[in-house]
Parts: sequence; C-alpha cells; structure tokens
Amino acid sequence: MDAGNQTDVSEFLLLGLSEDPELQPLLFRMFLSIYLVTVLGNFLIILAVTSDTYLHTPMYFFLSHLSLSDIFLSSTIVPKMLVNIQTERKVISYAGCITQMCFSLVFGCLDNFLLTVMAYDRFVAICHPLHYTIMMNPHLCALLALISWVLSVLVSLLHSLMVLHLSFCTHTEILNFFCEFAEVLKSACSDALSNYIVLYSVAGLLGVIPLTGILFSYTKIISTILKVSSAEGKYKAFSTCGSHLTVISLFYGTGLGVYLCSAFFPSSSKGAVASVMYTVVIPMLNPFIYSLRNRDLKGALRKFVSRSFFSL
Repeated sequence: MDAGNQTDVSEFLLLGLSEDPELQPLLFRMFLSIYLVTVLGNFLIILAVTSDTYLHTPMYFFLSHLSLSDIFLSSTIVPKMLVNIQTERKVISYAGCITQMCFSLVFGCLDNFLLTVMAYDRFVAICHPLHYTIMMNPHLCALLALISWVLSVLVSLLHSLMVLHLSFCTHTEILNFFCEFAEVLKSACSDALSNYIVLYSVAGLLGVIPLTGILFSYTKIISTILKVSSAEGKYKAFSTCGSHLTVISLFYGTGLGVYLCSAFFPSSSKGAVASVMYTVVIPMLNPFIYSLRNRDLKGALRKFVSRSFFSL
C-alpha cells in the first residue's frame, strides 16, 4: 500500500459481532450477565480455596490461579465491549487497543500454561500417588505458577513491542469485538511478515509443546486407571480428571478455531464467534465445570457462603 495512505492511527473501529441495531440490547444484556457470572463464579472459587485449609493442595492452588486469570481475561475484554454497545460507538483508541491486546495475550497464554501444569499435577497424583506430596511440594507449585506468569508476560511483550513498529491506515477496521492479535496484524498497512513468522512460531511452540505434554499425561493416566481393579476406584480417578479434560477440549478447540479462521478465512466473522467462546464463555463455564462434579469444592463453597451469610 502507498506510504501516503499510512499514518499514526489514533483509533480503531471494532466491528463487533453484529451491526444490527435491534440485536444490540440483547447482546448487551447477554454479555453483561455472562461477565457478572464469570467474575462472581471465579471469585467464589478463589475465596473457597483460600478459606478452606482442606483445599490447600496443588490441584486447587492451580485452579485458583486459573480462576484469577479468567477474571482478568474477561475484564480485559468485556467491559469495553459493553461500553461500545451502550454508547453505540464501536471505537477504541490506539493505546487502548494495544493495551487490550497485550493483556488478552498475557491471560490467554497463562490459561494455556496453567492447564498444562494442572495436567501434570493429575499425572503425578494418579500415576505416582505415593510420591505425590514429595514431587508436588509447595515450592515446586509456586515455581510452576511463577514460570507460567513470567512466560505469559514475556510472550505478550514480544508480540506487543513488535506491533508498535507497524504502521496502520486511517479508518482501520478490526473484524472482531476486541483487539485480537491476529486481527490487529491484518489491519496493518506496513509489512507484517516478521510479526506473522513470530506469531505462528510462538503459537506453534505454545500449542504443540503444552498439548503434547497434556496428551502424554492423560495417556499415562488412562493407562493407570484401566489397571485399577475396582469400579469405584476407576470412577473416582476419572471424576478428578473429567472437569480438566472438558476445559482443555473447549480451550484448545476454540483457540485452534480462532487461528484456523484467521489463516483460511481472512474476512470471515467465524473467528469472532470462536473468540467469544475462549475469551468470554469458557471463563464463565470454568467455575461450573470444576465445581459441579467436585464434592470437596462444592462443600467448601457451601461453607464459605454459609459463613458469609450468617456473619451479616
């Protein structure tokens, strides 16, 4: 594109999910409800885990970090979306877009790392139960959580700093409801080849390596469970992994959908729909998925709510 058509853009236009004015009130109510449920549900998980000493185990330690990450991810995206729907202005400033992109990358990557660490935790718990407390000691858990946070921040900074060197055209449109990284790159007027190389290289590493670790862990887990003689033992082992497997399937399925849509359907709105799943819907579902079939967590939540209610 001609360099004369490039400028230091001051804002982006977020096209959102629909331009139909009749759908906007419905979208506002729906996403406001989802956001409130997301924040409340994940906040209750964190409070229940921190307040009940019985839940001071590696599995719930990582779950509380996942809940915190989901709160931040949803809060990075949904409030601005609600403001744009309410004010009928689908714009976001350049600084706001880069900031939103940066934080969504941090918490999206963090979810990826935490799900991998949680798979390793289940692998040790089921395949090496006698060594579990030694292998998954508090120092290792804290280190794994710290590494997950640091790597997520570094990946986000790498992408965000590279985007700052790009030029954008006037009247820049983003075919999404937030500044999703791949969509921001598409809107650049300058050459973004190096950005795409880094994007797909890092996405490949962050997708293939953790997913390989997860698949390896669950291959060993399933093999170990099948050797258990009692049906009750098999059910108990599978029940501790079912929630995690459900979240992994949703997260990687929708995340892969976003990047496939981005690569093969450049002007499609399918990517925006897939983005809704992994940035808005999954953070809301996680508290339900992890608590509905988990007696310990449900018990801790009931005790916490009861104490809070009677202390009023």
